[in-house]
Amino acid sequence: MKKILICTVLALYTSFAWSQKNANTIDNYYPLLQKTFVEGDAFKTVAFVEKRWRVPGNSGFNESILEVEKILQKAGYKKEVKGEADGALTYRLETRELKQPAWEPVDATVRIEGEQTPLLKFATNRNMLAINCGSTPKGGITAEVVYLDKAALKNPDANAIKDKIVFAEGSIGMVYQLAIKNGALGAMSYSMPAYTQPEKYINSIQFSRVSNPDTLSNKLAILLSYAAKERLKVALQKGVVKLHVDVATKMYTSKELTLVANARGRNKPDERFVFSAHVQEPGANDNASGVGTLAEMARVTAQLVGQKKFEPARTITFLWGVEISSTARYIKEDTERAKGIKWGMSLDMVGEDVSKTGGSFLIEKMPDPSAIWTRGEDKHTEWGGDVLKESDMFPHYFNDLVLNRCKQQGKDNGWVVKSNPFEGGSDHTPFLQAKIPGLLMWHFTDVFYHTDADRLEMVSPQELKNTGVSALATAYTLTDANQPTTLALIAELEKNATDRLQTEYKLGLQAIKAGTPAADEKHKIEVWAKWYTDAIGKMTDINVEGVTPAITSRIASAQQSIIILTQN
Repeated sequence: MKKILICTVLALYTSFAWSQKNANTIDNYYPLLQKTFVEGDAFKTVAFVEKRWRVPGNSGFNESILEVEKILQKAGYKKEVKGEADGALTYRLETRELKQPAWEPVDATVRIEGEQTPLLKFATNRNMLAINCGSTPKGGITAEVVYLDKAALKNPDANAIKDKIVFAEGSIGMVYQLAIKNGALGAMSYSMPAYTQPEKYINSIQFSRVSNPDTLSNKLAILLSYAAKERLKVALQKGVVKLHVDVATKMYTSKELTLVANARGRNKPDERFVFSAHVQEPGANDNASGVGTLAEMARVTAQLVGQKKFEPARTITFLWGVEISSTARYIKEDTERAKGIKWGMSLDMVGEDVSKTGGSFLIEKMPDPSAIWTRGEDKHTEWGGDVLKESDMFPHYFNDLVLNRCKQQGKDNGWVVKSNPFEGGSDHTPFLQAKIPGLLMWHFTDVFYHTDADRLEMVSPQELKNTGVSALATAYTLTDANQPTTLALIAELEKNATDRLQTEYKLGLQAIKAGTPAADEKHKIEVWAKWYTDAIGKMTDINVEGVTPAITSRIASAQQSIIILTQN
């Protein structure tokens, strides 16, 4: 086995070096993109968006969409009249009726009666109001607050909480429904996951929501930081506590906006690479960073197309909207268009200053065997993921191709690129559900995830650039690939496969020594080998001009080299 591995690796490195000489097209994208991508412009857009509290249909969401529209217009995208065929660079603004009212926070203050310093104030705790929280009458209200422990939450005394504010630890949605059902004025709750380190970042609050479709409701739903929770508990230990709560929010009918731009392919416009970045969520990294990066990517593409430095043979689509639902609609609403979507990529939390947030840049992979057997350098994030089955696998070259493009960007500037097994939860999932290759660019674990500490100072302009350049290098490679590029990518994936099998072989030996049956470890290697041979087999769709005898032959030889590695 070891001798076969060594011989195969030597052959692969020779093949890979030859192919790299023929991959100049890919290499040439980097200096071009690095020169053209202006991280300051991307950061400026992030700054605009992060100031706004964004949920679908509210003014912050819509203003962010319209700001990106201005960027597109200035870059040269023309508004569609008859459709995407109106020009090489076009865009459209889609509007849909919202089923529920849009919600918008305006201001809020919570004070403990008799104390001067506010318990919470919106100016410094912009996540203190749960989405759909109602308003108080002008001037606020004063009411007693009562604490319910876990036992009281299971069996509440309606008489004890009627016309009062319920304070508990747990989901605000659950506490709010219990409070309203029993005649309370509203609810206050504390619930922070351990990875946010609440005892260190004592003023952080993660945003959340309650179900409240009544636009005239004055029922309160307030989220507490660790510091506020502890302070309120101390006050309650001294006796009855009354709070003065002054909250102003808006709920109104509105429309949901989705922005779609296209750099139309010159040869195969119906085949496309689709990028998506969701606009809702109030943070800087989540997801103003995705919005700003994608806006600059669209501008860069328009500039290079206008200068005739890049003209995609396939269409590149840029989409801004509501997480998951906008991307899912884009795929489902036009079945003919969906047939031409060859790759999808989500930009979500892509700009983090890792020295401040603790997050790492990650590519979340499509389901591969690391989501079944997670070991070695493969690790799930704090988000977590289910253990998948072999039948859940999605063998495809896209995983490694994107990772390689990111590593190529980081080769000279020290950018650290990692990956994680599939976990789901962002705009890559609608692609996968439609059996379209889809990946997520993101950062995790972030101690400020979903908190009101996710502000502009946590965003790195260089990280925006690294992500944007890598994403565009991927799209440019795949939307304008010729035969030499395809052959280079096959050789690259063959090497990745060999490296993975070597790693699994070593991990397998360690596992056998620790008592795992040898047959189980052999099976893992066989599953990985099949995943990669199937992934290489998908590479017939890369070359814009179609599969050629040279490509067919190269795919077959790469697959055969992987099969040889599993023979013992």
